[in-house]
Amino acid sequence: MALKCAVELRIPDAINRHGSPMTLSQLLSDLQIHPQKSQHIHRIMRILAHSGFFLIHNKTTQQEGDEDQEEVAYSLTNPSLLLLQHNPLTLSPFLLSMLDRVLIEPWQFISTWLCSDLDHRTPFETAHGKQFWEHMGSEAKDGEGFNAAMASDGRLVMSVLLEKYSSVFEGIECLVDVGGGNGTMAKLIIEAFPQIKCVVFDLPQVVGSLKGSHNLMFLQGDMFQAIPPADALLLKWILHDWSDEECVKILKKCKAAITSNGKNGKVIIIDMAVDSNYKNTKNDLLMTESKFLWDLLMMVNVGGKERDEKEWAQLFHTAGFGAYNIFPILGLRSLIELYP
Repeated sequence: MALKCAVELRIPDAINRHGSPMTLSQLLSDLQIHPQKSQHIHRIMRILAHSGFFLIHNKTTQQEGDEDQEEVAYSLTNPSLLLLQHNPLTLSPFLLSMLDRVLIEPWQFISTWLCSDLDHRTPFETAHGKQFWEHMGSEAKDGEGFNAAMASDGRLVMSVLLEKYSSVFEGIECLVDVGGGNGTMAKLIIEAFPQIKCVVFDLPQVVGSLKGSHNLMFLQGDMFQAIPPADALLLKWILHDWSDEECVKILKKCKAAITSNGKNGKVIIIDMAVDSNYKNTKNDLLMTESKFLWDLLMMVNVGGKERDEKEWAQLFHTAGFGAYNIFPILGLRSLIELYP
């Protein structure tokens, strides 16, 4: 919540504009803080600096008629650079969506949900009276915020994918981005590989009003019913939203789509793989904890789950796939190439 506050106040942007370590007094003069509450800012900055979002410096300032004084100053770190409003890879929309009240409130209902005889799929439905996707489709503000969050995350993931793993897209003539939202991922793929024809396939309320170009098409549909045929399908953060049974249904539609033209294409999955064994190092412990927390997030909001490699393999086998490759990218996420 301290980080959410800092982003809403645009503290990283203020420090970035300043161009050098910014003192607390300079920061306060830049922010629209009520004078009676200005003494609280240093408390928010202190915990965020301790968490690695800012660096603290002791800066000497000169004041007219007074001796030099030392004052606390702040500068940005790599994590806070990702929160700058005009950074092309900004994650501010993602952070604000994940910490929005609509996603925080269901956490208060976990025990109620577990003990209730109501036929609710998730604590989200217990809290809001609607399932997650129904809510996002009917509440424009929340839906727009969530779509912006997925787009910001997509830009960061795709920047890493295209820089380090671009070979995954080589030889593809037609790609369908299943659940591709507003087309952020597809547009970046086309920019890097202009020869690829991309189809963004999503629900009518998501893509109904979007316009494509000569090699980008937006297509309305339901992945549980049918998926357009293509050389390759991209599923970024799709399968972790659904139960095992639902994932098998989606994957069977995927297999039909990549084999319907007589060829054997592939499915490109970007999702998490929870480690069953990990080294007892600080980084590994934090990474595993993060994946466990994401698993709870899926349980609370959408009724999905994060899976380890054995669980992924079981899904692929049940859906009729023959082979897969899986390797980690960008920390928590893994890239999975799935073949018939």
